[in-house]
Amino acid sequence: MQFTASTVSLTVDDVAASQAFFTTHLGYTVQQAADGFASLSRADAVDVVLLARGIQVLPPEQRDRHADGLILAFTLDGGLAEQQKRLRDAGIEITMPLRKEPWGETLFQVTDPNGVIIQFVEWSTPEHA
Repeated sequence: MQFTASTVSLTVDDVAASQAFFTTHLGYTVQQAADGFASLSRADAVDVVLLARGIQVLPPEQRDRHADGLILAFTLDGGLAEQQKRLRDAGIEITMPLRKEPWGETLFQVTDPNGVIIQFVEWSTPEHA
């Protein structure tokens, strides 16, 4: 098996709000869009598909689920503090401020208008390696 791409599909209440968040603040571009659907991409990250909750293309048992409990994490190569400042300056609430974990993870989180948690991460050697 050989994968050609990776995509995460998120079921949200307001596709347009998440689409605007991802394109404006995270550098995604719209590949395709229709009522209740948007396909977003970025060359250096996982593709994102946004589906409106209740959309008929999903099986009945999946239609009313929401992207709850999911954390969409992006690993950066430095610049976390600058990215946190950029997002804060753009009016985005930082829902988990920048912090360093003892296992070598430095991270912060924001939440999009539909409650999707987006985490930015940088890895380093753990303190007690």
